[in-house]
Amino acid sequence: MKRLPPASAVLTLPLLVVALSGCAGIVNNNPDLRWFLFSHFGAEKICPEMVTRSVPIHLGDRAPSVGRFFPTTCSVAVDEQRRVIVVSVAGTGYGYVSPARRIGFSVTAAVEYRPDFVIAGDDTYLWARVNRVVDGPHFQTGYVENPILDAVGNLPPFGNLANFLGNQAVAGAMTQGFTVIHNGSGDDFTLGILNPPQRPLHPFQIASNDKLTFANETTDVQANERDFLGPFEVAKPGQAIFFSTTVQGPAVNLVVVSKAVGDAWREAYQTGRPSVTPPGPVLYTNAVPPGPVDTRRFNLAPGFYYVVLDNTGAVAPGAGLLPSLLTPLSPLGLGGGGGALARVNYVAQLSN
Repeated sequence: MKRLPPASAVLTLPLLVVALSGCAGIVNNNPDLRWFLFSHFGAEKICPEMVTRSVPIHLGDRAPSVGRFFPTTCSVAVDEQRRVIVVSVAGTGYGYVSPARRIGFSVTAAVEYRPDFVIAGDDTYLWARVNRVVDGPHFQTGYVENPILDAVGNLPPFGNLANFLGNQAVAGAMTQGFTVIHNGSGDDFTLGILNPPQRPLHPFQIASNDKLTFANETTDVQANERDFLGPFEVAKPGQAIFFSTTVQGPAVNLVVVSKAVGDAWREAYQTGRPSVTPPGPVLYTNAVPPGPVDTRRFNLAPGFYYVVLDNTGAVAPGAGLLPSLLTPLSPLGLGGGGGALARVNYVAQLSN
């Protein structure tokens, strides 16, 4: 099975069951059957998918993302009697809040969801409604880029940095619940609850259904900052990652690295250690100028990869897909970025 965004996996197997023709009326009118399908086939898929994806952080409804949370551990407890699940997650991430600038953090939380789904024509709407917050979120600030704000630990007028970013961003995302819309084109994930025929808002309209969409969103990459998108999986030989962008502001570098290299680079970025260039082979690096839609195809071996949006000017652009052991890297400032905010609309897809 192709890997999907974390919440998209919640009911992947039940969808294969209920997509059979003639089942819609039976399933929609039978809550016992819906719970059986979820608890026996869907719940076990949550954590394996959760820990392979990142979650964008937004400081407002429909606002561009300003950072990411990367779950590292996850567990699911199914309460058959009450028909709820408790998802416990822990992980690390980064966010950008002015004037503190980049903030690295860790967080743990446990949220109880009440899952359900309904078949509406060719679409299946899957919901995870928040029932209650069981524990946390426990949010701990690590690195704060602005040393003055790091010393005082406060962000006027919001107060404590950890409380602001944790409550407004991470906790806000976890307590909205989520909706996954499944059809023949794949799965479309959004935070919050949507009812048929509502659709999530995305910067790109997807016209073709022959590609699996990993992500379709808008992100703000501040001057001298980065955003680590993914990791995205190439599941089998012959597949490629298609990456389309529109950039407002300065040009940004696209940097493609393996998950292992990306995790180490991201860890240094979150904790404030010097990280001018990736700590390992770079598979692709090139600048994307502002203007019309720019589409790149990354032909990669099976595995997990990050696509990093770099607005530091520290990664030299390449001419395309390069042999990993021969990629020259130096802090020459030849790439895009380094001076102003870059707003990037992007869609990442997988196809043959």
